[in-house]
Amino acid sequence: MPNTSPVNDSVEITEWMQAPERGAVVNVLPIAAATLGSKGQQLTDFKALQRAGAVAVTDDGKPILDDGIMREALRAAAALGIPVIQHAEDTRQTKGCVMNAGATALRLGLRGMPAEAEAGVVERDIRLAAQTKAHLHVAHISTLAALKAVRRGKRERVHVTCEITPHHFVLTEEDVGDYNTHAKMNPPLRSHADREAMLAALADGGIDCIATDHAPHAAHEKNVEFDRAPFGITGLETALGLVITKLYIEKKIPLTRIVELLSTNPARLIGLTERGTLAKGSVADVTIFDPKRRWTFEAAKSLSKSKNTPFDGWQLTGKVVATIVSCEIRYQS
Repeated sequence: MPNTSPVNDSVEITEWMQAPERGAVVNVLPIAAATLGSKGQQLTDFKALQRAGAVAVTDDGKPILDDGIMREALRAAAALGIPVIQHAEDTRQTKGCVMNAGATALRLGLRGMPAEAEAGVVERDIRLAAQTKAHLHVAHISTLAALKAVRRGKRERVHVTCEITPHHFVLTEEDVGDYNTHAKMNPPLRSHADREAMLAALADGGIDCIATDHAPHAAHEKNVEFDRAPFGITGLETALGLVITKLYIEKKIPLTRIVELLSTNPARLIGLTERGTLAKGSVADVTIFDPKRRWTFEAAKSLSKSKNTPFDGWQLTGKVVATIVSCEIRYQS
């Protein structure tokens, strides 16, 4: 994602991210900024960025609120066959807000983000996607109201897709507890009703894929008052275990659907038809996992440089055994 410094809004940065000299042992698929500097004012050169390797465009955590700019972004992306990914949040309604608007925020005396701030942007974007015949992808959906808008758009044959994070279908606003900054993310953890709606959509196809929204932070950044702490948690190492534990074991969602959510659909949504499948001739990028292996996630032993997670000490089922990238084993447990 282009939430980098500098922002990935140019061919040079897009190419640098993929340079062999950087030594990445996984595939790096850049999603470029939709506007210069992610400032929401002037579109980047989508065509040049796509040629350089960008698979989609977005301003990530800085939503495009101007109707005209969003319409032009969708139109330009549609001409190239790439999606526009939107972090759906009307920041005019959420300024100074640090968690979901609800009983927990009231108890803690914290300003809460209303569900309408997410749903309103999703509804607007779906209308614009219908006008431009573009592919709109809603990042980390979290509210029942926004999900209803996506379902309605799908019924009306608008090309709209969406993703969810594991923490949004596992946790609720109550997990903020007494100002736990490891449960502070954007979009925030929502209500029980929101979570149940997400779980239903994961089972019936209303949600297209699962993304980690991995957001590492240094310990000292999170070890402050809740209001001052940055949004975001790590999510790569716990993703599969949470998915298997919550969706496969507890909710009886088939493994075929889980593979679709984690692999097949994400590849399809960004046009990588040669990935996300075991079909003959496809790229040999494979994650091998044991859906029955039980393990305990210990943040202190995490392979990430950051330990900001609400799942420290959780007992999970489902563990990655190995990863293969372009026919080469890159990780083995």
